[in-house]
Amino acid sequence: MDNQKKEQIKKSGRKPKVDPARHRYSISLNDKENDRFLSLFEKSGMKVMAHFITACMFDRTIKTVKIDMNAVDYHTRLTNLYSQFRSIGVNYNQIVKILYRNFSEKKAAAYLFKLENQTAELAELCRKIIDLTREFEKKHLEK
Repeated sequence: MDNQKKEQIKKSGRKPKVDPARHRYSISLNDKENDRFLSLFEKSGMKVMAHFITACMFDRTIKTVKIDMNAVDYHTRLTNLYSQFRSIGVNYNQIVKILYRNFSEKKAAAYLFKLENQTAELAELCRKIIDLTREFEKKHLEK
């Protein structure tokens, strides 16, 4: 009966590791070095600081992710602008139908001429946006 109790005790608890880490080292950093270390650790995306340190020591590749908030903000605003352009296209079709339904042929043509001029200005603005986007991508996103 005593043997059965000992076997039960041996089975409980966490399984021992095959190669446990028994050696510990301690280093001291000044404030500047510590700030640099913490920023590198945050950029690496690793969750455990000990894994990051061993990766640095033994020349494993360390990935760093840098998020450019300007690029994220630019992309968000450009997406919003794109949705506004789509709504303009829908409204454009509705306006043309309403003009021909409610006005005479001559008056509808006059309003359509004004609408075409505004559309040409909008197309020019769209070309400028595309040029600015290409310039932004060359400067900031291809690094």
